[in-house]
Amino acid sequence: MKRSDVIILGGGLVGLTLAVALDAHGLTSIVIDPADPAAAQAAGFDGRASAVASASWKMLETIGIGARLAGRGCPIDTIRVSDGLGPRALAFDADPAGGPLGIMFENRLLRRTLHAAAQAATGVTLLMPAQPISTERDAHEVRVTLADGTRVAGALLIAAEGRNSPTREAAGIAVARWRYDHAAIIATLGHEAPHENVAHEIFYPSGPFALLPMPDDDSGHRSAIVWTVAARDRAAMLDLPDRAFLAEAEKRMGGMLGGLRAASPRASYPLGFHHTATITGERLALVGDAAHGIHPIAGQGLNLGFRDVAALAEVLVEGARLGLDLGDAQLLDRYQRWRALDTLLVAAATDSLTRLFGLPGKAPRAVRRFGLDVVQRIPPLKRAFMAEARGESGRLPRLLTGVSV
Repeated sequence: MKRSDVIILGGGLVGLTLAVALDAHGLTSIVIDPADPAAAQAAGFDGRASAVASASWKMLETIGIGARLAGRGCPIDTIRVSDGLGPRALAFDADPAGGPLGIMFENRLLRRTLHAAAQAATGVTLLMPAQPISTERDAHEVRVTLADGTRVAGALLIAAEGRNSPTREAAGIAVARWRYDHAAIIATLGHEAPHENVAHEIFYPSGPFALLPMPDDDSGHRSAIVWTVAARDRAAMLDLPDRAFLAEAEKRMGGMLGGLRAASPRASYPLGFHHTATITGERLALVGDAAHGIHPIAGQGLNLGFRDVAALAEVLVEGARLGLDLGDAQLLDRYQRWRALDTLLVAAATDSLTRLFGLPGKAPRAVRRFGLDVVQRIPPLKRAFMAEARGESGRLPRLLTGVSV
C-alpha cells in the first residue's frame, strides 16, 4: 500500500495547485483522477479562460508556477462595470506599483502547466487516469482502493472533484443548490481595435456580458467572452452562423473593438449555485467547486478555489511542523472557520448581483446606476471593491501575500 501525507481526489486546476503547494513545503500527496490527462489538455476539451486575481498570482509565483506561466497571459489593468452601454461606468484601475488586477489565462494552458509542475515535483504522485472504487475513513487514516486493485493511504482525504463531487455526496454533506435559468456562451473573438488590457462587465436584463482581454496571437487582437443568455436560447445561440453570432456580439459590445472574427469554437455550460453546509468531515476537507459553486458574474470561481488552497496548505504545513496528525479534527476546524465565512459572503454577493442586475424596468436600472455612481465617487468604498477583485480582502493566508508558509 502506497502512503502519502494526503490523498487528493481530483486533478483539476485546484487539486493540482494544492498538490504543488504542499510539495513546496515538504508534504507529500497522491492525486487521483479518472480523466486521462492527454484528453483533458487537448484542444477543445475546455475552451474557457480564467482571470487569476493578483493575490492568487502571488501564490502561483511563490510555489513555482508563476515562472512557468510568465509572459503567457494577458494582464488586466482596468475593470469597467456598466449597466448596459450607458456612458456612466464604474472603473477600477490598477495601481502601477501594485501590478495588474489580474491576469487572463486559457484554462487549457493552466491545466497543462500545473500538470507538468506536479509531474516534476518529488512529493507528488499522479495516478491519472485511475478510478477510485472505495474510500475508507476512520480514526487512524484514510484508504482508497482503485479499480485496478491499487490501494493508497494517508492521513487526510481532500475532495477536489468539482461541483458533482461523489466524495462529498458519500460523506452526507448537505448542499444548498439551485439552477439559474441561464446558460453561459463562451468563445474567443478576434477584433480590429486593441483591448488595451481592459476587462468589461456589461449588465443587461437578459444577463451579463463579460469581455475579457486575451494575449494577441498571429491572427491579431483577441478577447474572451462569457455571454449569459436564457437557457431556452442556448441551442439557438450555438447554432447561429458565425456572421450572425458576431453581429449580435458586436451589438452587445457597442462596437467598441471594431469588427469581429471567430477565433475559437463556441461552447456553453449551464449556470448554477451551490454551497455546502460544511467543508470538512472526519479526515476529510473539501476545496474548490466541491465546496462551493457560484455564478461567473465576477470571475471569482477559480480564485475562491485558490483561496481554499492557500488556507488549507497553511493549516496543514503548520500542523505538520507541530507534529500533529494532518487529519486532526482541530486542524480541520481551523480550515473550516477560516474559509466558511469568506466563501459564503462571496457566494451571496454574486447571487445578489445576478438577481439585481437581472431586474427589468426603469426603476431598477436607475437604482443600479445610482449604486455604480456611489461606488465610483467614494474612494474607501471603491478600494474595498478593488480589494475583493484582487482577492486581497479579509485575513489572507500567507501564500496569497507572496510569502511561503
